[in-house]
Amino acid sequence: MALEHAILVSLLEKPGSGYELARRFERSIGYFWTATHQQIYRVLKRMEADGMLAVREVPQQGRPDKKEYSVAAPGRALLSAWLHEPIEPESMRHDLAVKIRGAAFDDPAALVREVQRHRAVHRDRLAHYLAGELRDFTGPDAPTPLDAGRELQHVVLRGGIAYERMTIAWLDDILATLHRLAAAPPAG
Repeated sequence: MALEHAILVSLLEKPGSGYELARRFERSIGYFWTATHQQIYRVLKRMEADGMLAVREVPQQGRPDKKEYSVAAPGRALLSAWLHEPIEPESMRHDLAVKIRGAAFDDPAALVREVQRHRAVHRDRLAHYLAGELRDFTGPDAPTPLDAGRELQHVVLRGGIAYERMTIAWLDDILATLHRLAAAPPAG
């Protein structure tokens, strides 16, 4: 996936300025596709020049006018073409998994702190996802009924929740294994 596709999806969900788009990448899209503010602004400028985006100047009180981007017909066509193309399934390339296998040739207990750090990151991300789900989809203040766009946002979020739960369970299994190996008498 190119950054262009992520930008098109985000702008179809809600038009916005470059700053607003960058904030969305920090909050939601960024968990699946990351980009720096500079990358986003550079791609927005190119997409505008290529006619994929429409831009309107929005006057602001006491500040310079801002550019609000929305998707133009060529951008919609690009996204539609991409949506109909097959993509390769994700690979299981995982640096931590290689480290864990490599620990057989060193001290497995030395990885405990690193695995705990990864677990804390995934625990925090899961908490963030669950709070977002409650706020936006399942809580008493969530809008109902959900339209197709919100339903699809929710199904992606549910996938993120399932992934984080699976990863935490896997990391717990790794920690239990590392602790068991550290407590075992040396082989030999």
